[in-house]
Amino acid sequence: MRSRMVLTLKDAMKMAEAARAFAAKQNMTPTIAICDEAGHLIYLERPDDMRVNSVEMATGKAKSAALRARPSSALAERVKTRPGFLNQPNCLSITGGVPIFYKEECVGGIGVSGISKQDEPVAQAGADALEA
Repeated sequence: MRSRMVLTLKDAMKMAEAARAFAAKQNMTPTIAICDEAGHLIYLERPDDMRVNSVEMATGKAKSAALRARPSSALAERVKTRPGFLNQPNCLSITGGVPIFYKEECVGGIGVSGISKQDEPVAQAGADALEA
């Protein structure tokens, strides 16, 4: 038997704050979703001016990153040559989700939606805040 680290709501809030601050420096307000290693949602934040579909997008990106322990952009690249990966359950092959690592173990994923090409850098800023 082994012990493993798990994300807490406090951890998720810390990462969301870091992602929000990083986005704010660029005058952006994204939807932010954070899930545990099994892809279950821990935290969700959708700004008032963000479209409702950004919730599903951010959550799907976070889940993809957590379940695969890789950025969702890696799956986006993979499906270009192996489209069968589009059938992988609970995974979204769109840039904007990054895995959350703690002591070299994937403990979850963070997904950002609504700010286009900045989704992944903002998500990474949030993920980096866990060990900061």
